[in-house]
Amino acid sequence: MGTELLAVLCGLAAGISWGAGDFGGGLASKRTNVFMVIILSQMVGVGLLLTLALGFGEPAPTSTSLLWGGVAGVFGMTGLAALYLGLARGRMSAVAPVTAAVAAALPVFVGLLLEGWPSPWQMAGFVAALAAVWLLAQDGDDLRAQIDIKELYLPLIAGLGFGLFFILIDQASRDAVYWPLLMARLSSVGLLTLLVLVRREWRIPPRSQFPLLILVGIFETGGNAFFALATQIGRLDISAVLASLYPATTVLLAAVVLKEKVGRPQKVGIVATLVALVLIAA
Repeated sequence: MGTELLAVLCGLAAGISWGAGDFGGGLASKRTNVFMVIILSQMVGVGLLLTLALGFGEPAPTSTSLLWGGVAGVFGMTGLAALYLGLARGRMSAVAPVTAAVAAALPVFVGLLLEGWPSPWQMAGFVAALAAVWLLAQDGDDLRAQIDIKELYLPLIAGLGFGLFFILIDQASRDAVYWPLLMARLSSVGLLTLLVLVRREWRIPPRSQFPLLILVGIFETGGNAFFALATQIGRLDISAVLASLYPATTVLLAAVVLKEKVGRPQKVGIVATLVALVLIAA
C-alpha cells in the first residue's frame, strides 16, 4: 500500500472516528452538562494516549513538539466551545457547515503555501468535499433558509479554532504522535475544567452515562490519532478535508440508531462524500 493511499485512509478514519464521537457526545449531552461531557470524555482520552505512548514505546518528543501540542489543544477547545455555543444560539444548518468549511479551508490554504498544489483530481475532490459538508449539515429539505449575519461569528471562530488545531497538530506530529496529542488533551482539559469551576457547573453525571462517555473519549482520541498519522504520512490539506467529512458518520448513525429521517440534501451530501473520496484518492 502506497504512503499516499495510507494517508487518505488515515484521514478518512479520523473523520469516521470524530463523527462517531460527536454522535455519542450529542446523546450524552441530552442528559449531562455539555462541558462535563467534554471534560470527562477527554480525561478518557488522556489515559488512552498515555497508554498508547508508553505501550508503543514512542520516544520522548522535543519540547517544541510539546509546545505545539499544548497550543493546539487550546485552539481546539476554543473551537469546540464556540461550536457548542453557536449550536445553542443559532441554527445547525448555518453553524455546522460554516464551521466545517472554515476548518477545512484554512489547512488547505496553508497546505498550498507549504506543499504546493495537489493534483487537479484532488482539487475537484476538495470542492466536492466542501459541498458535501454543507449538504450534510442541512436540517430537512429546505436549502433556501436565509442566514443571519449574526449567526456567523461563532461558527467562524469555531472553524478558525479547529483549522488552527489541524495546522498545529501537523507541526507537533513531525517527530511523535501520541505525546503531542496528550499535551493537547491536557491543555484543553485544564482550560475547560477551570472554566467549569469558575462557573460552578461541576456536576458528576450518573454512573449509567459513563459507558457512553468512555466510548466518546475513545472515538475522539482515535480521530485525533488518525489525523496526526495522516498529516505525518501525507499532505495537511488532504488530511484536513477528509477529516472534515465527519458529519457523514454522524448523519448515518442518527439514521440507523435513532431512526432519524435523512433529508434529500443529506442524501446528496452522502453521495458527494463518496465522490470526494474517489477524487482525492485518485
